[in-house]
Amino acid sequence: MGKGKLAKFADMERYENVFQYPYSVVDNVPFEMKGHWREQFFKNDNPIVLELGCGKGEYTVELARLYPDCNFIGVDIKGARMWTGATQALKDGLKNVAFLRTSIEIIDRFFAEDEVQEIWLTFSDPQMKNPRKRLTSTYFMERYRRFLVDGGIVHLKTDSNFLFTYTSYMVDTNALPLLFRTTDLYHHEGLDEETQRILSIQTYYESMWIARGLNIKYQKFRLPRTAELTEPDVEIELDDYRSYHRDKRSSLEKAR
Repeated sequence: MGKGKLAKFADMERYENVFQYPYSVVDNVPFEMKGHWREQFFKNDNPIVLELGCGKGEYTVELARLYPDCNFIGVDIKGARMWTGATQALKDGLKNVAFLRTSIEIIDRFFAEDEVQEIWLTFSDPQMKNPRKRLTSTYFMERYRRFLVDGGIVHLKTDSNFLFTYTSYMVDTNALPLLFRTTDLYHHEGLDEETQRILSIQTYYESMWIARGLNIKYQKFRLPRTAELTEPDVEIELDDYRSYHRDKRSSLEKAR
């Protein structure tokens, strides 16, 4: 039996690589490290990369191993899940890893202008019924612009055809510089060396989805600060499944 939630929460309170600012405290407890992550926590001048919706933090930890000259911060509101990655990072002595437990809706409260170089969105909830909650919607992209360097890179890795298609429309509609896009990452020929490196990282659920026969889709693009972002006005077929172990939908529908 795994470690209980209360014990995990107790661990998280004392972990030096975890910062917890849920809605219930964020208005009353100032986050003084905004704009000072490098000097106050990482103690270096290396680029900062965020994984938003990091879940158990597996991807954050493995990226940190793969790129020791970058700093990685996993962000999620689920502390009991995040405990896994935070514990592993401490156990392995990874100094380029931190975790922030908060809601992504307020992510811009924790990072200053130009403080972050890249963002990873790994297997985010596609939020098929609520456009505003999609992590590549204009609502969130405008927030990313407040702390991401001008032209900073956004990575999307997903099993969801809906979220991939929606994001593709977002990128194309707004003429965001597209760096790479594939609907089948693990069978795409001619991958550049940088993209091949990320194939070595698979979360538990990603391996389950691959075993189930689902294609893993991936794209990366730049997010300039100039120009107003426009929400794509298109209808997209909904996924006929939500995630591993969940039942398929009985029929396809469409959403904007």
